[in-house]
Amino acid sequence: MLRPAISCWVNLFLSVTGALADTPTISAVGSKFFTSDGNQFYIKGIAYQLIPTDPLVDTDQCKRDAKQMSDMGANAIRVYHVDSAADHEGCMDAFADAGIYLFVDLDDFPTQILPDSPAWNQSQLAAFSAVMDEFQKYDNTALFFVGNEVLTIAEVSNAAPYVKAAVRDMKAYRDSKNYRKIPIGYSAADVPGLRPMLQNYLSCGDNDAERAEFYSLNVYEWCGGSSYGESGYSQLQKNATGYNVPIFVSETGCRISKPRLFTDQAAILGPEMADTWSGAIVYEWIQEANDYGLISYGPKVDPNVSTDALDGYPRSGTPTTVSPDYGNLKNQWATLSPTGVKLSVYSASASITPPACPTSTAGGWIINGNAPLPSVGQTLDIAATASDATPTSTGSASGPSASSTGGGTTAGGKEVTGMCLGLLGVMLGFVVCL
Repeated sequence: MLRPAISCWVNLFLSVTGALADTPTISAVGSKFFTSDGNQFYIKGIAYQLIPTDPLVDTDQCKRDAKQMSDMGANAIRVYHVDSAADHEGCMDAFADAGIYLFVDLDDFPTQILPDSPAWNQSQLAAFSAVMDEFQKYDNTALFFVGNEVLTIAEVSNAAPYVKAAVRDMKAYRDSKNYRKIPIGYSAADVPGLRPMLQNYLSCGDNDAERAEFYSLNVYEWCGGSSYGESGYSQLQKNATGYNVPIFVSETGCRISKPRLFTDQAAILGPEMADTWSGAIVYEWIQEANDYGLISYGPKVDPNVSTDALDGYPRSGTPTTVSPDYGNLKNQWATLSPTGVKLSVYSASASITPPACPTSTAGGWIINGNAPLPSVGQTLDIAATASDATPTSTGSASGPSASSTGGGTTAGGKEVTGMCLGLLGVMLGFVVCL
């Protein structure tokens, strides 16, 4: 529940971040995202992974893409894999200048939590921390995902405690480093057998240190000329009503029926869902073999001839819009501008309670209640998870094996200047709030 003193912390947040940030930062308050200037933030995003390793290292390409994204009305990108040791300043500045925020996954192919043999170990923690270290310094970093579609069937819900443990430890790491409280959460596959147990599990419990700070779904139910009721979005809304943290669509864009019309955006960003949901990220920017692209960088070529063409699809150049999908999405977004609620008004009236932790069911959700989470290097007794499992120490396990699964389903700021002044303001505000 939001405490009565929340208004004091909100005022402190606005005064400190507003004074220090060139680009308004994003935070999670209750069930909504807000910018540091007090406006509710709605996502109009695009999945952006030009190359498997890191699309945020070519400044010139980022400038070209950011300009095109701005033309279509995007304000966010989701990037699934990055190199924490690379220089990202040029690309992050380019997107910040275009008003575009980064939603970034902390894991990579070798470090992702796997469903069949879940683990949360020191090598994963170190890799996740390195990504956070690199991107926390940019004001237009919006949030961090600890995983993408780790659970795809109810029978592997025993992996859920490892996801929640990753949330817990990355929150603790962020706070121990005195980083900005960039929200940390999870991107889930939209699996009926896991609804709404997984979303409730990740945000339930009395210990705030363990709860996810947002939840998101990769949803491909709304195809062609479907509707709010026919698509199943009405059920998603029902499951999310009263949810205690921000919830949004982290992938959408069904292509079963072509061309893609993106009429689901009117539901997500309109009166049916905008009071509960915080927007959506459309899959994806670049045209490649899966045929989800909104732009291309030229015609398909022989990959043996062009070193820039992965699977024959060029990965850089001037973005050329894919018609009519690009225009359809642009036109949808142009008509949708939810304003939401001001932070000052919301914080004075909101009362949010975490959901009850789900219980195990025969042949379905495995984890019973708020079972203990594994610490780094520990494993859960799978047979006992249905009755509050006790973690078992196994030492520092090796990292998960690599997977070929990337983004998508199978279906500018710089470091804050004047930090000393900012910290002084925080300490003074802390005294006043007490």
